[in-house]
Amino acid sequence: MRLHHALLAVCVLAVSACAGGVPPVAMPPPHDPNDYPNGYHVEEGWAKLGRKFGGISAIDIDPNGKNVWVFERCGLADDGCAKDKTLDPVLEFDSTGKLVRSWGKGEILYPHGIFVSRDRHIWLVEGISQSNVISNVIHEYSADGKLLRTMGKRGTSGMTPELYNGVSDVLVAPDGSIFVADGHSDKTNNRMLKYDRNGKLLLSWGQYGKGPGEFNSPHGLAMDAHGRLYVADRSNNRIQIFDQQGKFLAEWRQFGRPSGVFIKGDIIYVADSLSSATNNPGFKNGIRWGHISDGKVIGFIPWGEYNAIEAVTVDDAGNIYAGFTNVPNFRKFAKVRSGSP
Repeated sequence: MRLHHALLAVCVLAVSACAGGVPPVAMPPPHDPNDYPNGYHVEEGWAKLGRKFGGISAIDIDPNGKNVWVFERCGLADDGCAKDKTLDPVLEFDSTGKLVRSWGKGEILYPHGIFVSRDRHIWLVEGISQSNVISNVIHEYSADGKLLRTMGKRGTSGMTPELYNGVSDVLVAPDGSIFVADGHSDKTNNRMLKYDRNGKLLLSWGQYGKGPGEFNSPHGLAMDAHGRLYVADRSNNRIQIFDQQGKFLAEWRQFGRPSGVFIKGDIIYVADSLSSATNNPGFKNGIRWGHISDGKVIGFIPWGEYNAIEAVTVDDAGNIYAGFTNVPNFRKFAKVRSGSP
């Protein structure tokens, strides 16, 4: 286990680099990365699907702040939707866990990323599976499952603005700009792209590597209220932070080996599914959260299954939802009420 401060180091933001006049990000103090309060309990069986869940690396909250959208692998662990085209991979659950909407059967090969925009459009990302099912496309749907557009070309790989290689996630900014994380491993593109609302490429940056603005499996995206982009640079054991023009602002390593990231208000939630004694010594798997204003971790839900939690989102009541991949499931972590045992 590493005992030096680099385990929890962050790059300090210069005041001039911060959007909206936000103060610099402070250096968190040395701390056991697993020794934080939990404050949540699992509500097993909360989601009522009527069948077993497949692998889930993608979930997001509806604009109503209550319903949860799940992009699920059709009852199987990895490339289930390529094998079973009779099940809907897009699922919407209300605050009671009731399935209120599902669609997408036969249209999806490999679910990987999801983003629900302010206009309630459902953006779905299909990448490349472990068994080499190649999709490499991003779809925009209406909430009731009408296909509005597709970016990329299924079954192909490339490094042009129109072709992806291991595309992982998508995010639509408030102004309509579309950010794409393209590259699931060292043999893929490992880049970020920014398009305008019509799909015209505005800029791209990144390549395989460990330096600022380089990536090794950019796996998840989030954006704060100041427009800063947070990239889960998973195999580099860090979150990288950029401005709207792709300028590197900071890296955070105190949240573990990030697969999924979600921001609500001043709090960032990070799903760590792959930390290990080999890949990220000292960190255990689970969900960590902390303030984006100072980069300090303040909570941790430990989870004993390796390669499990990849996706995370949060509702307006503060409940945390998690998607599980190689140990397939979808779970709700509810806040422990004051005075509860």
